[in-house]
Amino acid sequence: MRLIIHAPNVHQGGGKTLLLPLLDAALKQCTTVALVDQRLEVPEDLSRAVTIIRVKPTLMGRLLGEWVLRKLVRDADRVLCFGNLPPLFGIKGHATVFLQNRYLTDRSPLDGFPSMVKWRLRAERLWLRHCRTHADSFIVQTSSMQQLATSVLGSAVEVTALFPELSGYQRRKPHGDPARATTYDFLYVASGEPHKNHANLLDAWKILAADGLYPSLCLTISESAYPDLVRLIEKDKRDYKLNISNMTAATPSEMRILYSQAHALLYPSVMESFGLPLIEARQAGLSIIAAELDYVRDLVDPEEVFDPKSPRSIARAVKRFLRIAEEPLPVLSTEKFVQRLLAV
Repeated sequence: MRLIIHAPNVHQGGGKTLLLPLLDAALKQCTTVALVDQRLEVPEDLSRAVTIIRVKPTLMGRLLGEWVLRKLVRDADRVLCFGNLPPLFGIKGHATVFLQNRYLTDRSPLDGFPSMVKWRLRAERLWLRHCRTHADSFIVQTSSMQQLATSVLGSAVEVTALFPELSGYQRRKPHGDPARATTYDFLYVASGEPHKNHANLLDAWKILAADGLYPSLCLTISESAYPDLVRLIEKDKRDYKLNISNMTAATPSEMRILYSQAHALLYPSVMESFGLPLIEARQAGLSIIAAELDYVRDLVDPEEVFDPKSPRSIARAVKRFLRIAEEPLPVLSTEKFVQRLLAV
């Protein structure tokens, strides 16, 4: 029996973070074949131990990869579709889809994405729905994602949370942790996709600046992948004197350094299938200030929460965490209100 891991569209981010350790674990237990994105950097030891088939990141390349998968799989094989989608063609063996992309199960609009990305996501939504019978089972990582996937697929969906190394992870930060010397007050580990909610985060930092507060914030946005967003951040930094840094960390060791330099993880994303940085932050001993949403509560109990759609709410949560009092709203009695009107 072989394990065939089909991941033709995974080459960065959380998918890569999970895929490489998964390949390492698989090769120790069975013969492993992997169809992977041509852009994925595979460590040399894995390349030697696993049969790697590269798939070009083009439409024809993806279609060819699906055909190669169909011809490759034998009756006794187990197939893990790690790229969110079931096989395009019916295959032999037992196929399990690891569904991580919430955009494929959530019916929310795709505003903010480039046109090509919108068309790709629409096509993948159709692919998932029309080819779901080509898979024997589906796995998601949280109960909230399970509810969405079940409504779309119309069949049972298994919940199995997957993380390469769980040492140090706990839902709550232990009380009495010693204070740590840090470079950044807050760290937000995220790409620049629209659902990561950088626009509202920037607006929250402007609100804090208007109140004379300039907490330090570290972002991790790729300038080459999201140049418009990086330019917006730089403009707001200049115009409002915001204390924001952007450090693109490419390797796990670089990410660990970033986590060690932060006091808390700030996580305003409005939609996630599984928030890897929430677990990584707990492993690093960080406090968490996050959106009050199901995907957060699936994994952690944050120290502070906020409405991710409200910059004011984000700013207030930051103040609470920093123990900075919010000026109370002046509330007048009817008598005082009339006196004020008459005094004009």
